[in-house]
Amino acid sequence: MPAVTVSDITVLPRVHQPDPAVAKERSVRSVTSAPSGYEGEGFPVRRAFAGVDLRDLDPFIHMDQMGEVEYAPGEPKGTPWHPHRGFETVTYMLDGIMEHQDSQGGGGVISNGDTQWMTAGSGLLHIETPPEHLVLSGGLFHGIQLWVNLPKAQKWAAPRYQDIRGGDSALLSTADGGALIRVIAGSVDGHDGPGSTHTPITLVHATVSPGAEMVLPWQPDYNALVYVLAGQGTVGADHRPIRKGQLALFGPGDTIRTAAALSQSQAEPNLDVLILGGRPIREPVAMAGPFVMNTRAEVIQAFEDFQAGKLGTIPAVHGLGTDLHESN
Repeated sequence: MPAVTVSDITVLPRVHQPDPAVAKERSVRSVTSAPSGYEGEGFPVRRAFAGVDLRDLDPFIHMDQMGEVEYAPGEPKGTPWHPHRGFETVTYMLDGIMEHQDSQGGGGVISNGDTQWMTAGSGLLHIETPPEHLVLSGGLFHGIQLWVNLPKAQKWAAPRYQDIRGGDSALLSTADGGALIRVIAGSVDGHDGPGSTHTPITLVHATVSPGAEMVLPWQPDYNALVYVLAGQGTVGADHRPIRKGQLALFGPGDTIRTAAALSQSQAEPNLDVLILGGRPIREPVAMAGPFVMNTRAEVIQAFEDFQAGKLGTIPAVHGLGTDLHESN
């Protein structure tokens, strides 16, 4: 799991250890296991938020752990062209390469530790695929896709695309150097990540060494979730066990505690977690397929707009002599 790493963690800024006499530690409300499924053209995913009430996830809607899978030559898969409206998609690549293109001209290539942040807003079409050379060669594919809701006032914002390089993330360590903390968006202990968000959130990928513990200050008005990408350990002051593919939901408070088990597998030598939280929007959510709106009527309108071509058209493919357009 390369993502972004450093040769000497001791040179990084260190997160201040919260004073337990002042800061209230968040308790663990639940630990759930992500079921497996398939997405797009058939790539395997874990449904990270399955079984968790949408009100507890707010402002998040959906999250898939994509892979981890080692493709043989010819096997890598992506998604076909499809529409979105009313939210933001965040794709974070841990291993492998993904190409993005959308009908607004946004797009790019992301690999180990990079993030593509797409604000669908009023609506667009997009596609995510492995590059041709990776399809031919095969290889490891592992990433996360997160859906972040937009408040009603911003669901009609103009689409936007952000290409966030892994090296731009704010890199921090715990006081004892036992954990590497990558701040992708939001802020941890005054250190800001590069992601620009419509909805106030914090998104962190942390690697915790065997036997080490990480206590992070967390904004009190945000919810708090920890998803295990690899390894095993515990969460909360009561050291509740957690392992790969499980999600911990925390209650209110000022800090989040995560610890790595002393014994880890050879294949996954550290505890890797995705830590996320945001300020709840607390608005009605109506969603179907690729649309996340406030009312059922708005979702129906989104489908009608898509079918009428109002969410954009698939860009021309050069060299074919004709444009490709959506079939619906």
